[in-house]
Amino acid sequence: MISHTKSIYKVLEDEGLPMGLFPKGITNFSVSEDGTFEVYLDQPCDAKFESELHYEKNVVGQISYGQIGNLTGISAQDLFLWFPVKGIRVDVPSSGVIYFDVGVVHKQFSLSLFETPRECVAATHPVTAIADGLAKV
Repeated sequence: MISHTKSIYKVLEDEGLPMGLFPKGITNFSVSEDGTFEVYLDQPCDAKFESELHYEKNVVGQISYGQIGNLTGISAQDLFLWFPVKGIRVDVPSSGVIYFDVGVVHKQFSLSLFETPRECVAATHPVTAIADGLAKV
């Protein structure tokens, strides 16, 4: 993998994605030539947007212009349940809409929610176990 001298937030911006998709404080990450990336957090944490997002200690995916695919390490809460986010895309930036692929549906959010990185607080719940359990149902 190739590490960049610019921040992960700048990488997101250069790829037509909002900087706030990842929480504040990420300093260690890598991106390869094909767009495969890995982001490292000090600990699993949660960030509050319109709904809550959970970030595992390692987030992996493949970035290309306007989208992230093959994503692991992020879960979104909906109606007290946690769902793994498999992909994120912005079809038309001027639409002001961003889509999260959570498997069975694509959740739609206002792009403005993700303009700036949010604080991420230490996770106090076993999100991965819940999401993995739902995937097996």
